[in-house]
Amino acid sequence: MVSRDPDHHSWLWKAQKIRQWSQFHENPRILSGWGKLLGPLLEWATPARRRTLLALGGLGMALNYVLKSTAEAGSWKAWEQVLPHFATAFLLVVVLFIFFRICHLLASNYQILPGPVRRSPQLFLHGLFWALLLAIWMSSPGDGTPGSLLVGLAMLLPFFLWRLGYMFLSGQRGKVKGTEFKDHVMYLWPLYGGSNTPYGKGLDYLSRTEARDPEALARSQLAGLRLLMLAGIWMAVKELLAGAVFGAENGFRQALGGASLDVPRLSMILRDPDGGWGGLGWATLYGELFLNVLNRAAKGHLIIGVLRLFGFYVFRNTYKPLLAESVVGFWNRYYYYFKELLVEFFFYPTFARWFRKKARLRLFAAVFMAAFVGNMYYHLIRMTGELVARDFETVWSVLSLRAVYCLLLSMGIFVSMLREQKRLRQERSRSLFRRAAAIFGVWSFFALINIWNQKGAGTLESTAKFLLGLVGLG
Repeated sequence: MVSRDPDHHSWLWKAQKIRQWSQFHENPRILSGWGKLLGPLLEWATPARRRTLLALGGLGMALNYVLKSTAEAGSWKAWEQVLPHFATAFLLVVVLFIFFRICHLLASNYQILPGPVRRSPQLFLHGLFWALLLAIWMSSPGDGTPGSLLVGLAMLLPFFLWRLGYMFLSGQRGKVKGTEFKDHVMYLWPLYGGSNTPYGKGLDYLSRTEARDPEALARSQLAGLRLLMLAGIWMAVKELLAGAVFGAENGFRQALGGASLDVPRLSMILRDPDGGWGGLGWATLYGELFLNVLNRAAKGHLIIGVLRLFGFYVFRNTYKPLLAESVVGFWNRYYYYFKELLVEFFFYPTFARWFRKKARLRLFAAVFMAAFVGNMYYHLIRMTGELVARDFETVWSVLSLRAVYCLLLSMGIFVSMLREQKRLRQERSRSLFRRAAAIFGVWSFFALINIWNQKGAGTLESTAKFLLGLVGLG
């Protein structure tokens, strides 16, 4: 039956218009206009040239590291004081690029590598890192250039290990042979920045998503501009939440005349778990969850937006996790490239080799290796400053709490995957109420386990006290 209500048609028309503008990168008119506006540039920016620009950007980031490290050592006016620091930082970058080139040659000739390296290239890479740490622990290097070089390598290497890991994965598949070194520089030391997690993964994935013609480049660039705009919006919403809810001193709170709900941050509560927080504690948990999602989305959109501007139409890092109806759905959407890292280097190897005749145990082992073992290891090698300084007490205080988080996360993902498999077999559609309840349940799960993900704030005892207090048992 066709509705004759003019308001109904007006609402549909407005909704369609809003969607057209919000998805402007898919609008044929805007796409055509963008192509006409930047026609010569789009024709010039071939895949090879774009890769070269990104590789040059990587060299620029390396040079920026040298200059920044030197500036931190002292004033440029006292040249005789900063020259040794400049030389050490420059030499460190040279050594790293030599190491990158060696890894590229090894991955290009993967079939001639020794058997143990071919079978376990990731163990080989990470073994080099731990051998370097062992050398530092045994030698206690001083402030001279050799000692500073060793420490500098140990501090920087975790940023590159997972990126080099993707290179060796490509080598296993025979896809590095024939590639140019500059094609790998663009993601090894990325112009677009990032963390130890490689956004855009390695050359395999980047190549699959690369624009090959001007029209595809225009579409990718418009999608990148959209993400950059969304990054600005989510960053503003995050600052509004921080000021209006958590009492952060920022422009939004000033615009509100200093008004704020002054909900305490979770790290503060964990330092005083006996404060009788009650409902305020729950407000903190959900507020922290929303703040984390907004922060992750804004930062990820910036990086992915830049990648798309260069013609790599890669998947978003964060995609509507707060609408996920399952724990595994949230995990897939919240930090996509971290999840992919754990899947590639821990889940798949375990799933392929172990418990093939026991499906449920096989799945559990793979999930546990990714969400617990891999997650813990990733955060262990992030603590390079503490590891180099042999500050194992701090390492333990941070990771002992995170171990609880990772254990609960792995159990939650495993149970969620089993439930999703069962639900798909039954093919039942959920009512709106059940979907809303499922979404709220996912929020609650991640808000609660975040208690143990506070980077050393609190102790096992204080987190337990706070949790018991939340449910009225404190």
